[in-house]
Amino acid sequence: MRTKLIPFALLTALFQATSGCGVAEQGESGSLVRITALEGASGAKPDTFSGTLLSDVITVVQVNQKDVLTTFNDSGRVTMALALKDSGAPGSTAAPGPLNSVTFTHYRVQFHRTDGKNVQGVDVPYSFDSGLTFTVPADGTATVVFELVRHSAKDEAPLRALRISGLISAIADVTFFGTDGGGKDVQVNGSIGVDFGDFADPTS
Repeated sequence: MRTKLIPFALLTALFQATSGCGVAEQGESGSLVRITALEGASGAKPDTFSGTLLSDVITVVQVNQKDVLTTFNDSGRVTMALALKDSGAPGSTAAPGPLNSVTFTHYRVQFHRTDGKNVQGVDVPYSFDSGLTFTVPADGTATVVFELVRHSAKDEAPLRALRISGLISAIADVTFFGTDGGGKDVQVNGSIGVDFGDFADPTS
């Protein structure tokens, strides 16, 4: 059996390429933002948040004592907390400073299903990006409400067909993008289950 010899220079290059992957993915910021809660609320019940969103694709509302069919966007609510990637040594714990605060400016929502049927506009709603500005302070938390399901998506395939019958269970992956006080990029990801269907409408 013959053994192939890999040149030392090639080994060095491979090591440098693989050893830098984790650092590149984590970014250069010393701030670490964690999502402590990600919830959703139906547009028909905008004040009722839960860990799984029941997204009503069509809602009956009363207008001048008449039933009117309408659609609402559904909201998400996220709570974030900040920590340091390097917390220091025992007896000399590092504390976050003003430059560690992180300001987020936009986010992305992508939907997928666990059965592998993930064609946008056919199996799941289209992904979308939107603006949202808020700051996670160095010494606290931040909670904000954002658009999780657009009402326009309920007028498009595949959600429109659910007005007649059916149910789609999906997962919404939400990515928030921002920068720390030193201008270094930070992003954080969270997921929430979403069930799309024509659910019972709230009583007046």
